[in-house]
Amino acid sequence: MPLLSTQLSEIVLAGVSAAQQDGALPSFELPEQIHLTRPKRREWGDYSSALPLQLAKRIGHSPVDIANHIQDHLPKSQILAHSTVSEPGFLNVTLSSDWLCSQVSRVINAGSSFADLKLYSNKSAQVEFVSANPTGPLTVGHGRGGVLGDTLSNLLGAVGYQVTREFYYNNAGQQMRKLGESLRVRYLQSLGITAQLLEDHYQGEYLMSLGAELVEHHSDSLSEEDWETFKDLAEEDIAAKQHSTLSRLNIVMDVLFNEQSLYEDGSIDKVVDKLRQKKLAYDKDGAVWFAVNNLGGSDDRVIVKSTGEPTYRLPDIAYHCNKMERKFDLVIDVMGADHKDSFPDVILGVKAMGYEFDRIKLLMHQFVNIKGERMSKRSGNFISLDDLIDEVGADVVRFFMLMRASESHLEFDIDLAREQSDKNPVYYVQYAHARICSILEKATLAGFSFKDAKMDGLVHPSERLLMRNLLELSDTIDRAVREMAPHYLTTYVRDLASSFHTFYGDCRVLDDDNVTLTLARLNLIRAVRIGLARALNLLGISAPESM
Repeated sequence: MPLLSTQLSEIVLAGVSAAQQDGALPSFELPEQIHLTRPKRREWGDYSSALPLQLAKRIGHSPVDIANHIQDHLPKSQILAHSTVSEPGFLNVTLSSDWLCSQVSRVINAGSSFADLKLYSNKSAQVEFVSANPTGPLTVGHGRGGVLGDTLSNLLGAVGYQVTREFYYNNAGQQMRKLGESLRVRYLQSLGITAQLLEDHYQGEYLMSLGAELVEHHSDSLSEEDWETFKDLAEEDIAAKQHSTLSRLNIVMDVLFNEQSLYEDGSIDKVVDKLRQKKLAYDKDGAVWFAVNNLGGSDDRVIVKSTGEPTYRLPDIAYHCNKMERKFDLVIDVMGADHKDSFPDVILGVKAMGYEFDRIKLLMHQFVNIKGERMSKRSGNFISLDDLIDEVGADVVRFFMLMRASESHLEFDIDLAREQSDKNPVYYVQYAHARICSILEKATLAGFSFKDAKMDGLVHPSERLLMRNLLELSDTIDRAVREMAPHYLTTYVRDLASSFHTFYGDCRVLDDDNVTLTLARLNLIRAVRIGLARALNLLGISAPESM
C-alpha cells in the first residue's frame, strides 16, 4: 500500500493539475511530491501543505488564491473528508473518519509486519558502526554510534534491504604495540616485578585487572614473553568484552573485519601502487603523500610516514575499496565527529581507485555528555558503556541515545534516566504498551470477543488522533531511512504513547452498557499495541506486557 504522505501528495497535485486544465492556474511543471506537515491549529485539519506559498512568487498569484483554486479542484477520495484554506496560504486536509477506522483492521491483520515496506527488495546494504580500537572498554560515545548503527540497520531491513552489520577492528599499527607493552608492564607489576608504564602507554585500570588475571592463570610463565604475546592476549580479551557489552544492548555484528588482513592480503600495497601509477602518490621528506589536491580536495595528505608506518587514511581507503568489491548497493559509515576531516580524503581515495563512491554514505554523530549525579567509574578514569548500562539499563540507554539528531550533541540526563515515572520517556512509552496488554487481558477474562467489531463508532477526537498517529509509522520509517535519521522513531513512539494516554483518559474502553463501542475501542488499542511493539522492536527496545 502506498505511503499515506504519497497518497495525500498525489491528491493535492491532482488538484493543481485540474486547476491548470481548467484555466484557474497557469501551466507550470509540477513537483513529484509535496511536503506535508501538521497544521498549527488542530481544527484546521490533519495535514497542511505550504505549496501555495511556494508557488506564489513563481506564478504571480496570491498564496490564498492558489490554495482556494487547488481546494476547488481536489478530486474526490475515500481518504479525505474535507479541506480548508488558512492564512497566509496553507491548504489543509482532514482525513476521512471512515477511512481511518478501516485502517485499524489492516494494522491488526499485518501484525508484527505492520509498516514493513518493500521499497528496496533485493537490495543490499552494509552498515559499519562502533569499529572501536581493541585497546580498551567501549565508551558512551561508542554506545551512541552503536545504537545509531543498529537502529538504522533495523530500519533498512524494514524497507527491504538485506543488511550486513559490520565492525572494523583497527588492530594494526603502533597502537597495538603500545597495548602489548602496557599489558606486559601490568602483568609484571602483578607478579611483584618492578616495571613502569611509559607516558604514551595505556593507563586504564582494565589492563591492571587483566594483568592480575594472567598471573592467576599463567603464574610467572609469561614473564619472558615479548610485547607481541601480550598484544594478542589483550586484543582477544578486550574484543570479547567489547562484543559482550554490545550484546547487552541487543547489538550483534554479522561481520568482524580485521585491519591486519588488509596488510596480509596486499590490499595496502595495492592502493599505494595504483595511486603511484595515476600520479596521485609521491615521495616527499621520506614519506609517501596522497595528492588530494589533484582530486579537488584540500591539502595533500601523508599516507605512509617516514618510518614506513601507514597513517590511518591508507588502510581506511583499502577497507572501503574492499567494501566496494563486495558489491553492496548501499554502504553506510556511522562515525564520530572526530572523523569529519579524514572521511572526504578516504572517499577521494576510493574514487581514485576507480570505484563508484556515491554508494558510500556517512552518518556522523556528535559526542555524548553525561549530566546528573556522579556515577561510579568502574573502568578507571572514564565512564564506560558498561557503567552506563549498569546504571540505567539497556532499554533506557538505547532510547536516550536516539532522542536527538545524530549531528547534535547529546546530553545524557542520568537523573531523568533513573526515573520510574512518566517523566522518563522510556517508562512513558513502555507503560502505554503494558497498559494496553492489561486492558486486553481484562477484556478477554470478561468474555469480550474482538471479532465482528463495527469500527465506524470511533469518532471521538482522541480516537481520531490516536488512529492518525498510529498510521504514521510507515512514513516515519521511510523518512528515517531516506534522511538516515533514526531519532524520528523515538518522536513517533512518544507521540503515539501520548495520544494513547490521552485517549485512555478521555474514552472508557470497557463499557458493559455499550458493547459495540467497547469492541471498536478494544480493536483500536490492539492496533496501537502492534504499532508500539513494532516501533520499539525497530528501536531495539523491549515492549513489556506488565510494569
